[in-house]
Amino acid sequence: MGLGGKEETEYTFQLPEREKQIALEELREDDNIRQQSLDQMREWIAKHPHIKKCRTDAPFLLRFLRTKKFSVPLSCEMLERYLSIRRLYPQWFQRLDCEDPHLQEIIDAGYLVPLLERDNGRMVLFSCAANFDPHKFTSAHMIRVHSLVTESLMDDEMNQINGYTYINDEAGFTMAHISMWGLRDLRNIVRCIQNTTPMRHKGNHFLNMNSSAAKLFEYSSPLLNEKLRNRLHVYKNIDEVYEHIDKKILPKEYGGEVPLKDMLDRFKRMLKEKRESILALDEMSIEIDERNCPLVSEMNEELGSGIDGSFKRLAVD
Repeated sequence: MGLGGKEETEYTFQLPEREKQIALEELREDDNIRQQSLDQMREWIAKHPHIKKCRTDAPFLLRFLRTKKFSVPLSCEMLERYLSIRRLYPQWFQRLDCEDPHLQEIIDAGYLVPLLERDNGRMVLFSCAANFDPHKFTSAHMIRVHSLVTESLMDDEMNQINGYTYINDEAGFTMAHISMWGLRDLRNIVRCIQNTTPMRHKGNHFLNMNSSAAKLFEYSSPLLNEKLRNRLHVYKNIDEVYEHIDKKILPKEYGGEVPLKDMLDRFKRMLKEKRESILALDEMSIEIDERNCPLVSEMNEELGSGIDGSFKRLAVD
């Protein structure tokens, strides 16, 4: 994907009627508003004193406009934050290469995979804690896998309009998973998720929560805003999940119809197809003056309050 250019005028919108109606009712989107908003964002990017390079094609800008329900000022603010966190945290958000041996191994293990079928139109991301080795990989590896997966999905208009459902099997979560995290990193990544990532998070479902997973959940959930906290759901067993998620869309290992391996194989093919466009995101550039950047101040505010360290001490309190 290029960073601006003739693709701005060549993109054709071909939304299904259902998504057109959802976009109108939930996002206030119609043909006129969409085009006016895209034009305004492009003008804002062109005049921004610190943005040196940025994609301006419709699928990219609509990530932000649809997340912010076509408020151009809020969309521009989120885009600025998105570019800034990529610059501030390259270890999390840059060089997202599906051929990177570490990322490849984590994906092959089945830690995180998009399901084949949607949940009432929403893309479903399924994660399994037991398939992430905390003795071999770090929290940065975990974030990078999530970043790679979501970047591969965010240009899809169906995902932009309908949003995302998350299903998390925590059965294999251990104290070693907790020990990977520093408190400041956890706070910062939660802020990145809810303030800078252009995704509509519609439901977050957790099953098989053990005591270790509960500790991290109890610390991290208050960091979310009220809207996202209200979309967290914890279940005692898989049968309770079936009451909220159509059983047939889950991996066969969880009562569905398609084995997890088959879902992974399809997803890995998609990642290869999108590899170059995802790597090209690193070409985007924004200059950051740390003295005057609100995002830097927000991310570093806990330094002055002594919030740092890891969960190792919390785990034995």
